[in-house]
Amino acid sequence: MSAPHHHGHDHARGASERRMWLVFGLTASFLVVEIVGGILTHSLALLSDAAHMFTDVMALAIAIAAMRLSRLPADRKRTFGYHRFEILAAALNATLLFLVALYIVYEAYQRWVAPPPIESLGMLAVAVVGLAVNLACMRLLSGDADSNLNVKGAYLEVWADALGSVGVIIAALIVYYTGWTRADPIVAVLIALWVLPRTWNLVKQSVNVLLEGVPEGMDLSAIDKRLRAVSGVCNVHDLHIWAIGSGKASLTAHLILDNAQADVQRVLHDASNLLQREFGLTHTTLQAEFEHCDPDGNACALEDHAVTEPHAGHRH
Repeated sequence: MSAPHHHGHDHARGASERRMWLVFGLTASFLVVEIVGGILTHSLALLSDAAHMFTDVMALAIAIAAMRLSRLPADRKRTFGYHRFEILAAALNATLLFLVALYIVYEAYQRWVAPPPIESLGMLAVAVVGLAVNLACMRLLSGDADSNLNVKGAYLEVWADALGSVGVIIAALIVYYTGWTRADPIVAVLIALWVLPRTWNLVKQSVNVLLEGVPEGMDLSAIDKRLRAVSGVCNVHDLHIWAIGSGKASLTAHLILDNAQADVQRVLHDASNLLQREFGLTHTTLQAEFEHCDPDGNACALEDHAVTEPHAGHRH
C-alpha cells in the first residue's frame, strides 16, 4: 500500500481524535455548569442528569485512551497491535450506558414516591444550554460514528444526554405551567427505554468483534461464491473472516485449483483483487492447493502447492 494512503489514514484518525478531545472538553465543562446549576436551583433532576453527564465524560476519556492505545505498533507478543482496545472501550461504554439507564429508572421511582421541589425556570435554563452543548458534540462525532465502534459508543452517550436535556426541558415546562412534579420521573423512564435498545445493539457489535465473528455487513456465503468463480479455482475451504477493530476486517482462505498446470500467482492475484474490489477486504491471506489422488484412485488428499506472497495473496 502506498505511503500517501497511510498518511491520509493517519490524518483522518488524527482529526477524529481531535474532535473527540473537543467533545470531551465541552462535555466536561458543562458537567461543572450542571452540578453548580443543580445545587443553586435545588434541582434533583439536574443533579441526576449531571450523574449521567459524568458517565459521558468518563466514557469519552476511555474512548480517547483507547484510540491512542490502538495506534501502538505491533510487537512480538501482540502481532496485530492494540486495535482491540478500541472494541473493549466500546463494550465498556455500552455497559456504562446500561448502568445509567438502570439508575434513571431507579431515580424515577424515587421521584414518583417522593417528588422533590423543583425550581423550574433555573432547571429550564441549564437544560437548554445542555441541549445546545449536546447538539454541538453530536455534530462533531457524527462523521465517524458509522465507521468506528469506539466513536459510535461516544456518539450514543452524547445522544442519550441530548435526550436527557430534552426530557428535562419538557419536565421543567410541565412543572412550571401545571405544578405537576411527577412529570419528571415519567420523562426519565421514557429516556431510559429509548437508550436501552440502542445500547444493546452496540453491545452485540462489540461482542461480535471480540468473538471474531463475521463483520457486520459482510456475507460469508457471497464471498465464498465469488472466490469459487475465480478462473482456475474449483473449491474453497478454511474460509475465515473476522475484524481486529472497526474497519479492520481480515480474511484467510485455502483455494483448491482445478489442475496442476494452473498459474498459481495469477489465481492468487485475481482472487486478492476481487476481494479488495468487491468487498473492501485489503488484508487477505490466500493459500493455493492442488487436489490429487493416489494411483488406484482410492484416496484423495490436499497438497499445498504455494502459499501467499506479498504482492498477490497478502495485501495490507
